[in-house]
Parts: sequence; structure tokens; C-alpha cells
Amino acid sequence: MHRLCVASLLMLLAAAPCPGAERPPNVVVIFIDDMGYADIGPFGAEDYPTPHLDRMAAEGRVMTDFHAATAVCSASRAALLTGCYPERVGIAGALGPRARIGLHPDEVTIAELCRAQGFATACFGKWHLGDQPEFLPTRQGFDAWFGLPYSNDMWPQHPDLARLPADAAKRKSRYPNLPLYEGEQIIDDEVTAEDQAQLTTQYTERAVEFIDQHADRPFFLYLPHTMVHVPLFVSDKFHGKSGAGLFGDVAMELDWSVGQVLDALQRNGVDQNTLVVFTSDNGPWLSYGDHAGSAGPLREGKGTMFEGGYRVPCVVRWPGRIPAGSSCDELASTMDLLPTIAALIGAEPPADRTIDGRDIWPLLSGESGALSPHQEFYCYYGRELRAVRDRRWKLHLRHRYRTLSGRPGGTGGTPVGYDHTTIGLELFDLKSDPGETTNVAGEHPDVVERLQAAAQQAREALGDTLTKTQGSEVRPPGRVERAGK
Repeated sequence: MHRLCVASLLMLLAAAPCPGAERPPNVVVIFIDDMGYADIGPFGAEDYPTPHLDRMAAEGRVMTDFHAATAVCSASRAALLTGCYPERVGIAGALGPRARIGLHPDEVTIAELCRAQGFATACFGKWHLGDQPEFLPTRQGFDAWFGLPYSNDMWPQHPDLARLPADAAKRKSRYPNLPLYEGEQIIDDEVTAEDQAQLTTQYTERAVEFIDQHADRPFFLYLPHTMVHVPLFVSDKFHGKSGAGLFGDVAMELDWSVGQVLDALQRNGVDQNTLVVFTSDNGPWLSYGDHAGSAGPLREGKGTMFEGGYRVPCVVRWPGRIPAGSSCDELASTMDLLPTIAALIGAEPPADRTIDGRDIWPLLSGESGALSPHQEFYCYYGRELRAVRDRRWKLHLRHRYRTLSGRPGGTGGTPVGYDHTTIGLELFDLKSDPGETTNVAGEHPDVVERLQAAAQQAREALGDTLTKTQGSEVRPPGRVERAGK
């Protein structure tokens, strides 16, 4: 037999489970774009129904103090997939078309850990970790990918460019036509509004097909939806159905998508052996008003490190393993998914690099007395350390932030401008004041001192542009010499 064939056979045998061995759980991560804390029924949405998420919560667990690592797209996704603060892996902000950087190929993703254990892996939806070939999902552990390389507003119809003529060269110089990928091939080089209206349906159909095709082996399904990021689009089957405007229609279609996935798991007999996680990459983009969601009782939204910017809805479900109809108010994060999944499937997180997430299975499974494994959580935005929090307290460091100052957002997909203001050194008790309304720094100087010391440790390790600190533990992003078209 040819040497390469022998090697391939040995790899397959190594990845295959031993006869009689317990099959590891399948994992499904449904990641919504810009969904606010109060945008689904289990977290207080009342203007439109989300019956499938209500069912998921009734059969699973609601995490009420769950966070994205930060409040913007690319950085948040880097954290989810690597288990690291985005500052550690060199990804900040939202990468645009033709970006020269992306997630470094040496970083280890959830998909790579799963694939090494013999899992089938797939990503259906928005990637946003670099659109150059070196950085695409198929180079980061995914067997299959169908979706957009970045946010759906990064196209010539962006609101900032609306005042320009439709054929203006400047439009496409900033944002070229929006492409749709299948694997590493562009299958539609000019996604239209009509095309965008079909994306939620297409992602869902691919996800269901993937489950149908791989139910006989372990699988990891990553479903990062394009919606509810603006511009909002919805298929005809949900247009006008919510009675709560376009945002409600879109939220209902995403809820339908969750139902389709849950039904596929049940139909294929793998429902009882699948961990499903539903969450969001950051809070609502409030400047878009009626096209944005709601952070409910939380302060501010996307683009800030107040709780409304990065505390997100999270529902987890695994029948028989996660207690039904339960909730958890302990601090946890999307960064915790990688080490938690690794432990569940018998994989080892990479030993040659620091991982910031922690195994939160005791929290997910409802273990009696389980507490958050995080002593502190660093609230970075754009490489600025803006706050530090623990299970109870949150200390804002002096920084400038954007706000609507109580004004309403825009209408019909056109945003209003933000004001900018500054917060000083302020301490909030999140257990009694999750809306961050009352500064209690003067009453708890010991807590302020402790969290300031933690902030300094973060700066030394991960850097901080506000204090012009480099950070000794920052790893570089992937980089290309010249970005392709």
C-alpha cells in the first residue's frame, strides 16, 4: 500500500472511537449577531413570540450573567473560537474587506479540537476573522463552510455611503460587492438585498442537512447567523408576521431556525447526546433604533463595555445532563466554551499557549454550590481596558464611550449619531444594580483597590492603549503581505 494511504488510514483509525467506547456529545453553537440581552422570550421579549427558544429554555438552562468577550464582531468571534481574550490573539474591532490580518493559523479553535477527536465540523454563516484564503474557516478546523466573510453591512449599500450615486467608484473602493462563499470558493460575487433575505433560511437548511448526514458520528456545528445585524432582511415566510416591525420578523425567523435544528437532532435520534448553546456576539446596535434590539435593564449597548454592550442572552440545552427549566446567575463567558467542550469530548486544550476561558460544566450542569471560575473578568474594547469585574463588582476605569444620551435611535435602517462622554473611576454592585446606575466606589475602597490591582495585571499581560502599555503575553494575528481583491 502507498505510504500516504497507510498514514491516512492510521489517522482515521486514531480518530475513530474504540468499539464499545461511549460516544462523545455532539456540540451545536448558535451565535446571533448583535442580539441584545432582552431580545428573546426567556430574557423578557414580549413584542413577538420566540416559542422555540422558550422551549429550549424550558428544557435547558438560562445563563443570566453570560458575556461575550467584548462588544464588537471580529474580536468577539476570535474569543469564542479560541477561548482567549481577543487582545491575546491580536484581533480587535471588526475586520473589513481585504483586511491584511486575520486569526493566526497557529491559534487552535474549537473546530480543530473537535476534528482531532474525529468529529465532523461545519460553519454555516458569518465568519469575520479574515477574508484572505489563509484565514477562512476551512483553514481553522471546519470541514465545510457556507456564508459571508464579514458583516452584511460591509457592501456598497452601507448607510454611510447612501448619499453617493449608486455607481460611485468611492462606494466600491470602501466596500466592494458582498460575496457569498461555499468552502473557499465565491459562489455569488454580488449578494443582493433579495439574496440577504434568504440567508437565514439557507444557513438553517445547511445546518439541518449537516445533522442529517452526520448523525452517525460526533459533530460540531457552528451556526453564526448574519442577522440581527443591520441591514435587516427576512424571508417572505416571516415578513410582517411578528406585528412588531422588521426586527420582530427577523427575530422570529431566527427562532424558527433554532426550532429546525432542535427538530433535526430529535429526528435523527441524537437529541439526548447533543449540547446546544444559543448566544450572541455582543449587545444591540442602539443607534439603529427600530432596527436594533434591546438590552432590557442593562446600560448602553454594542460598542461599549457597560453590561448592555457585552452581557448577552444565553440558553444551553442537553436533555438529561443540563437541568430543565433552570437558571444560573454566575459569571461566565463565550471564552469558556472551548475548555468546557474540550473536557466534554476528551480533548486537551493547547498546552503551548495560554487559554483564558475556564471549564464551566459545573455551572451548566447545575452542580450544587458551583461558582464562577473567574476571579476577574477584563472588559476590553479596541485594546482599551475599560473595566474589570468579578462575580459581584464592576469597576469602570476612566474612559470615553459612546451613548445616545437618552435619545431614540434611528428608523427604517438609518442610524442616528452618537454622543461621546467620559466615565471616571466608578464602582457598581452588579448583583443589586445590573443597570450600573449607582456609583458605590466611595463606600467600598477595598474593592476598588483590589480591582485596580487586577487591572494593572491585565495591562501587563494584554496591554492597554489608554495607558500605552504593550502587554507581554500578546500573540500576533495572522498577516498577509498584501491583501487580495
